[in-house]
Amino acid sequence: MEPAPESFVDLYWMPVGAGTRFQRLSLLVYEGALALWSRRQRAALIHAGLKVCVGGRLSTIESAPAEAGPKARGEVTGPVGARWAGRLRLFRYQVYSRGNETFPDEQWAVGAPSRLTTDPEVASRILCLVREVPAPTLGRRRPGHSEMWTSDSTVSWLLVRAGVDAGLIAVPPGYRAPGWRSGMEEAASPS
Repeated sequence: MEPAPESFVDLYWMPVGAGTRFQRLSLLVYEGALALWSRRQRAALIHAGLKVCVGGRLSTIESAPAEAGPKARGEVTGPVGARWAGRLRLFRYQVYSRGNETFPDEQWAVGAPSRLTTDPEVASRILCLVREVPAPTLGRRRPGHSEMWTSDSTVSWLLVRAGVDAGLIAVPPGYRAPGWRSGMEEAASPS
């Protein structure tokens, strides 16, 4: 009897700033201002990505700046900063699900990946849910949410909707993942 093909969901934390210079600078200013306002130490910002394997087929999932050219069928895109700004590619983000084995900035990952589950049903649900991720304006707080919507919101939303308790996942010490709670709040709200 052959063993069942491997299935798993791994969570990666990567430093924010692998995008444009504008993105890096705006996030440094944002974190510095928020730390000052909150009277806390400034933290390094990280974003989450998932590697999902179902039946031995690996996919990488993350939210990142939209690439040039037409979007592929089924990809979720949304505006950054203001809904009207989304007309320009510079102010759009995209939820990617690719057959790649590495993230563009994986070499700078913070710590080792966390294996969240080996349940093939949960992994399959995540892959199916990628096309249903909400696409509100990135960097804006949605009504009733405690944080703004970010790339981390996308990942936590996927995990909660697939049946993973994202509230038990700890951000590495010394880092912040803004928007993680917002994704959980959106996933828990009635559709």
